[in-house]
Amino acid sequence: MNDNDTFEFRGDVHDVAALAQAGGGKVAYVRAIRSERVREIFPQAPDIQPGLDLFALLAADGTPILLTDSKDAAIANAWANDLETVSVH
Repeated sequence: MNDNDTFEFRGDVHDVAALAQAGGGKVAYVRAIRSERVREIFPQAPDIQPGLDLFALLAADGTPILLTDSKDAAIANAWANDLETVSVH
């Protein structure tokens, strides 16, 4: 975090270890995923209809937090838990 409490990461967002360290438990990212890939991130998830576009909220270290069908809901959940969000493409 910088002086105005905004997260600024100047590394490679694909470097999970660096992102996790920089995030310090205060950063999460939103990732668009297809329903066919949900179990890769959320192993205990129930069966989900194939072909759906979903959004995962993950801690900076990759820990899954939330799965939803709305990017806005994922961001709102992060804010409700005092997490700064970044988008990963």
